[in-house]
Formats: sequence, C-alpha cells, structure tokens
Amino acid sequence: MNPNPPRARAKPAPGRLAAAAAAAALLAVAPGCTDMYDQAKYETYEASAFFPDGASARPLVDGVVAHEDARDLPPVEDVELLTTGMKDGELSKASPLPVDANLLARGRQRYNVFCTPCHGFLGDARGVVVQRGFSPPPHYTDPRLVEAPLGHFFEVMTNGHGAMYSFAARIPPQDRWAIASYIRALQLSQGAKPADLPLEDQQKLEGAGK
Repeated sequence: MNPNPPRARAKPAPGRLAAAAAAAALLAVAPGCTDMYDQAKYETYEASAFFPDGASARPLVDGVVAHEDARDLPPVEDVELLTTGMKDGELSKASPLPVDANLLARGRQRYNVFCTPCHGFLGDARGVVVQRGFSPPPHYTDPRLVEAPLGHFFEVMTNGHGAMYSFAARIPPQDRWAIASYIRALQLSQGAKPADLPLEDQQKLEGAGK
C-alpha cells in the first residue's frame, strides 16, 4: 500500500482562468501594436510623398533669423555667396575666401577626413569603401568636373548628389570652400608640368633628379 497517495489537485478558480486567457491573448497581439522601434515617423533624409519636393526635412521659411549663429562664419563681403555657393543666380567661379596656403592646408585636412573614403587621396575615386564594392564617384579629372565652377563642389557638399548625402550638418561653409579649393588644386596637380612651376621650383626638381 502506497504510504504517500497522490493528492487531488484543486481546480483553479474561474476568475484565474479568464485572467490567464486574457494575458495569453494580449501577448499574442502585443508585438504588432507595441513596436517602439518602427514608429510612424520620418527617419533622417527619408523621402516623403506629402511635400512637392519629395523630402521630409523642411527648409526654414524666408526671413528666419537665428537668435545665435553657432556657425562662427568668417567676415566676408558676400555672406550669401559664402553660405550658398551662388553669385548673381549662378554657381560661383571663385571662392568668397582668399585662397592661400592656409586655406589649402585646411582644405586638405578636411578633405582627408570627409572625402577620401569615397574619392581617394588623389581624387581618383579609389577610396577604401569603393575598393570594397561601393559605387565609385566620378574622377575629379573628368573634363566635366575640371570645367565645373568652384561653386559646384560647394553645392554638392551642401545638398548632396546621387549616392552622396549632404555634409552641410558636418562641415561648416568656410570648410566646404576650403575643400572645394583643395579639390581644384588636386585637379591642377594631376596634369601639372614642370614648366608650369616657378623657376625656383623647377630648379629644385632638377636637383632632386640628379
């Protein structure tokens, strides 16, 4: 005879059964209605069919004046040119900043940080991400880009083009002009001839070759 006979299990109360059933039903539908990651909102740079320009990010209305300008813009005669790249309604052929050794050095440093992953150090579209399969950008020695006004490069950095997104939030206007000026220097360097250099530099090259 079994000294420990099985005990009869008590039946759960009807209220508990109903609560358990309701909890199970709630868990079944919860993933569909409580997805906090995929919310009904626009992501950064997401397209929108609601606005005529197809962009969800909206530009500031005309006449907006910033309470404080955190861009620390340099003093120039034409602020509109500095911030838009436009002169008399067209892309500017010249920089609003004096193009000197300091500007080119700054442009080179910023170019190496932001542009080389795609465009490469020589502007030959052989950046590291391109070597790993990303679509290559055009070469800076492409005749179309050699003939393009300087403001074209500023405008592309500002608004983006093709697979390239806007860098306006990452690079202030004065650095965009510095990069554009350095790009022009890269273009000139690819087709430079010794005869194009000052006599002093030509003599240095001749001495280095001996």
